[in-house]
Amino acid sequence: MKDPVVERIQRDPKYQQLTRTRNRFGWTLTILMLIVYYGYIGLIAFDKELLAKPLGAGVTTLGIPIGLGVIVFTVLITGLYVRRANTEFDAMTREILKDATK
Repeated sequence: MKDPVVERIQRDPKYQQLTRTRNRFGWTLTILMLIVYYGYIGLIAFDKELLAKPLGAGVTTLGIPIGLGVIVFTVLITGLYVRRANTEFDAMTREILKDATK
């Protein structure tokens, strides 16, 4: 037996729009992360010479800043998702719940 509030929420066009938008955004960020991560792994596998090039006269190679870039990219897209979830998605969720519990 389903809860009538849950059924109203699931039929609500705003809820369906929220799930579509959130899923599309999540998949977009996932695909971007996979491209960046596997691109880096591909460089490691197929172009070691590029990653082994030293930067300046020191011992740091090009692979270090590129690897750090992958980490920074991960943090940035996580922050982007959290920001959008805390503003747009949470506001839509509150509106849907308010409408469903009237």
